[in-house]
Amino acid sequence: MAIYQYRCPKCGPFEVIRPLGEAGRSQRCGGCGGTARRVFTAPMLVRTPRPLARALAAQEASAYEPAVVDRVPPGRRPASSADPPARRRPTGT
Repeated sequence: MAIYQYRCPKCGPFEVIRPLGEAGRSQRCGGCGGTARRVFTAPMLVRTPRPLARALAAQEASAYEPAVVDRVPPGRRPASSADPPARRRPTGT
């Protein structure tokens, strides 16, 4: 779906969502019912940052091909004691 912009002489600009390539030269205004002409605007082209692109690609791939992990990835510490606050308690000597 694409967003197309039209301008009504009475009401001003408004947007219409249509399938790509199916916008006409004119559109009926929802406010006054008059004829609005299409306004040609620049497409919304955005460059996705690399970390976000990698995360999105991994998320999409995991939906169909989940990664199976059989060991802890390198660089991660193993789980510590089951009772971490016990390490901070003073000993009673």
